[in-house]
Amino acid sequence: MIRKLRFRFALTVILSALLILVVLIGTINIVNYHRVVSDSDRELSMYTRPADMPQMPRPRADVFSAVYDNDGNLTESFTSWNSMYAAENMEEYAEEVLKGSRDRGFIGDLRFSRRTMDGSTSVVLVDCRMGLQNFRNFLTSSILLSLVCLALVSIAAVTVSGRAVKPVAESYEKQKRFITDAGHEIKTPLAIINADADVLLAEIGDGNEWVNDIKTQIQRLTALTNNLIRLTRMEEGTDNLKLMHVNLTQIVTEQVLSFRAVAAADDKTLVCDAVGNVYTEGDADALRELVSILIDNAVKYSPGHGKINVTCGNKDGTAVITVSNNTVEPLDEEQMDRLFDRFYRADPSRNSDKGGFGIGLATAKATVEAHGGSIAASKQSASEILFSVVLPLSQQSV
Repeated sequence: MIRKLRFRFALTVILSALLILVVLIGTINIVNYHRVVSDSDRELSMYTRPADMPQMPRPRADVFSAVYDNDGNLTESFTSWNSMYAAENMEEYAEEVLKGSRDRGFIGDLRFSRRTMDGSTSVVLVDCRMGLQNFRNFLTSSILLSLVCLALVSIAAVTVSGRAVKPVAESYEKQKRFITDAGHEIKTPLAIINADADVLLAEIGDGNEWVNDIKTQIQRLTALTNNLIRLTRMEEGTDNLKLMHVNLTQIVTEQVLSFRAVAAADDKTLVCDAVGNVYTEGDADALRELVSILIDNAVKYSPGHGKINVTCGNKDGTAVITVSNNTVEPLDEEQMDRLFDRFYRADPSRNSDKGGFGIGLATAKATVEAHGGSIAASKQSASEILFSVVLPLSQQSV
């Protein structure tokens, strides 16, 4: 969890810096480009007819102007180009503009305009090489500078992320340590109370409802304590897992068989579709508990005469387990987003008639993530929910 939090913090900083650089550098270069175009258009607007150009001040940029009659024949021209450009080359560019459909634009590094008046067409070309080259140089420099800045920000974000999330990490570690330590400490008095209750029952008989109620509540507290400790261990990652070559298909089939009697007792149908053998690297006990949680959740919260579908198979190079069931009442988006929260129940009354403590799905999520997989809940329809577990396939040969 802490590793993910550091990654998200660093990623947020890097993406924020990238967005700022893109907006800043993009804006500067767009303004720079428009300035080049604006200066060129200003030159184009000054020199329209070749006959007028010798009397006008020498243009700041090299200019070529030509006039063509309706048949496309050159009637007059003027150029201030240096010897690097021959007049015939300029005429070729001008004829290309004449044949085109645009009245203003670029042809290579030349800015052109085309005007039709008095039965003839005037074409003016302005050399923009210097302005465009400066623009390209600045664009390249700004991009390289931005990449360097982004790299520095990335290094700083990764370095600082550890300090930034340190208070959260310490709080989270203290919370996990408290749950584990408290769980072990609570187990001892619970065991003593349970033993004392057994002695009382032996002396006064099994029919005493008060003592039986005490034992029931002890069992619930013991189960809650064990579940909290298990959840904490799963959230610690792979350190507490006994990884081995595990047959997921076999685990799913065994769990479905074990829940079939429970489902039948509530007049519900449990269907399993597990084809072939699907293997993964994982903790067999933890994965068995994962499948048990999902099926138990489906059996508990599906309506009478409901149907629970469980599948296990390969998909896109991954192992996929799905459990779907109908729900008594439709779930809204807020409920769907909170299904994997600790102690959350979609049932607004939060009653315990169905058993459980509201941490089963949180444990399932922690188990899946500890195995390098993902789990999600989605609505198939207004009253049908689907839980999907995706785990890495084992690389060992079957």
